[in-house]
Amino acid sequence: MTTLVICLDRTDEVGRRTGLQSPIVGWEAVRALVTDVGLADPEDSGVNCLLESLRVAQNLRDENEETVVAVVSGERDSMVSADRAVARQLDELIAEHDPDSAVVVIDSAEDERLVPIVESRVQVDSVDRVVVRQARDIESTYYLLKQFLADEELRQTVLVPIGLTLLVFPMLATVFGPAVGAAAITTVIGLFLLYKGFNIDELMTGFAHQIRESLYTGQVSIVTYVVAAGLTFVGIFAGALGISGLEEPQSGEVLIPAATFAFEGVPWLAAAALTASAGRLLDEIIGERPLRASYLNLPFIVIAIGLVVRGFSAYFLETQGEIGPLTVPDLYLGWRSVESFQITAGERLAIFVVAGFLVSLIGVRIASSFSGTVPEDEPDADSEQARDGEATAAELTDRGSESELTDGGAKSKTDGNRSRETEPGRSTRSETDDDEHTTDESTNADQ
Repeated sequence: MTTLVICLDRTDEVGRRTGLQSPIVGWEAVRALVTDVGLADPEDSGVNCLLESLRVAQNLRDENEETVVAVVSGERDSMVSADRAVARQLDELIAEHDPDSAVVVIDSAEDERLVPIVESRVQVDSVDRVVVRQARDIESTYYLLKQFLADEELRQTVLVPIGLTLLVFPMLATVFGPAVGAAAITTVIGLFLLYKGFNIDELMTGFAHQIRESLYTGQVSIVTYVVAAGLTFVGIFAGALGISGLEEPQSGEVLIPAATFAFEGVPWLAAAALTASAGRLLDEIIGERPLRASYLNLPFIVIAIGLVVRGFSAYFLETQGEIGPLTVPDLYLGWRSVESFQITAGERLAIFVVAGFLVSLIGVRIASSFSGTVPEDEPDADSEQARDGEATAAELTDRGSESELTDGGAKSKTDGNRSRETEPGRSTRSETDDDEHTTDESTNADQ
């Protein structure tokens, strides 16, 4: 039984690249043709089609079947002439080898149109379609998807939100309607993107690590932070209560509610910031570390900002009639008494702004005076350097005295250089003595 393994090439790509005339018959001829086509165009899928023909023929030979491998090509003039050329070459192969059946190997839909021509002349047992896996776009997409699915962080960041969206949206659309479901899903996705964009997860991780270290090391700031958080909530609550006591504002008016919230809540918020900064300052003092200017200046800055914001909010509220003017009660100073009087809105604003400015200046002055202080039990770096310098000078003096006692005044060049830095005249005599001593030794050696 003889099987004809035919590799079809309707557009004569093999002939254009190698210059050979088809049909090309025989194992060695087709094998050599693979090399010629591969060298001419390594990216051509025809190379894979030729190799597939050889593979099919080899498998049939392993099953003790007689095979004939052939490559049949069309012409480039027209499709009709190409089909007629293929038919003529098939007739020659069938007349020469008389096959019982055929296996057709193709690599494109264009070549597949030649299968009916083969079937009209010989029995076709199989049609082998070669699909090249190494296509550039398909392969790159495959490996990108494979790498993406292998990265656990990317899977959790992308696949999990998409999966939750696909699960939750149908339920929301069924219960509340498609519009509400789409709005809810869009809001959640937007919050998630903001969460990732601002690195809130890293900030929360660092904050939790700082709290854990504060708990383990027994820092005072952890307690003050809790107190500051409580004062912050009180300030927000006080501001909200102040806004709720206002009359129904007209549409577009936000200045009065904002000023009321600031007037009622700023004292509590300033107290919260002051408590937190005081706790951090206490940690620095307890740790016996040099105080930094930022920790010393922060409480004064907080008080100054609180005074300024309080003054501006009171000014806006007083000009709108929401609060009354500031009244100073009767004062008795010992040598005289001051009757009560009222302060206008402008005067109140000026007093608060000037007070905030003075507080900030006091803070800068105190920070520059006390920052970088060294505890008493730690030695100062300048004093250590001074002591080291005195010790070095004393050692040099002792060495010079010993040298004079032992060598009779002769000194080495190194000692002369050191003494030159402290006593120029003495160093000159020492170098002269050294030169004379060296000259005498060289004269004696010559003699």
